[in-house]
Amino acid sequence: MTGFIRRRPLLSAIIAFVVLIVLLGSFPIVPETKQAVVVRFGKPVRILNRYEPGRPIGSPGAGISWRIPFAEQVVWIDKRVQDVDMQRQQVLSTDQRRLQVDAFARYRIVDPLLMYIRAGNEQQLTEQLRPILGSEVRNELGRVEFASLLTPERQGIMDDVKGSLNRIARQYGVEVLDVRIKRTDLPDGAPLASAFDRMRTAREQEARSIRAQGAKQAQIIRAQADADAAKTYAASFGKDPQFYDFYRAMQSYLTTFVGDGQDKPAPTNIILSPQNDYLKEFTGRTPPGK
Repeated sequence: MTGFIRRRPLLSAIIAFVVLIVLLGSFPIVPETKQAVVVRFGKPVRILNRYEPGRPIGSPGAGISWRIPFAEQVVWIDKRVQDVDMQRQQVLSTDQRRLQVDAFARYRIVDPLLMYIRAGNEQQLTEQLRPILGSEVRNELGRVEFASLLTPERQGIMDDVKGSLNRIARQYGVEVLDVRIKRTDLPDGAPLASAFDRMRTAREQEARSIRAQGAKQAQIIRAQADADAAKTYAASFGKDPQFYDFYRAMQSYLTTFVGDGQDKPAPTNIILSPQNDYLKEFTGRTPPGK
């Protein structure tokens, strides 16, 4: 053996290099974030570092493994959460609004064997999930009104999309974790301006209705307050009629000579006799019994 190496050093180096490559390929290192399907002549034979619900990434399962050189190949599959973007498309809501919707879904491959059988690899899986996501979003949004997408009801719609998508994705060994809408816009042009005008008109009508209800409540409260005040005045003035006459006279003087405080009174000259009954409060009262 030593003599062969000395006689054929170049050939020996090539053979050693090939053996090294075969050995390195026979013991693949499985990363913590990956799971793998070992395929022998096109047939899956075993799974390495398979995802298990509840077991965190980094648990035992990763590390050095083995495979038969040239007979077996390793298909790597990510264990982490991945996402797929829906192609931006037009959706017709129940109130006949055409919407431009852009959504995405987050998922995890929980059955690598089923995923390999149905899709082959992760890229093919993404290409198959994208139209399914678009179809489910289109179906669910077609059952609701446009205004519902601007309210907390939107979360319930997304949960329905997630449930529908998850039932189909399970056939690919995938668990859908979340579905979200990134943007929902009206088409550019006249439909968009018309929609904004309708929304503005609806909000203005709602504002007028709220103001009318507020004015109505204010009138009711003011009328009730005036009634309570009149009742209080009547009860208190009934105990002292002379004070009532004095109070009413003062109010009359205030309105006549000063004004009601809302409009500035025009200059007015009033000529009255000192013995006029209207000015009796300025002349003093005769004490009772005299």
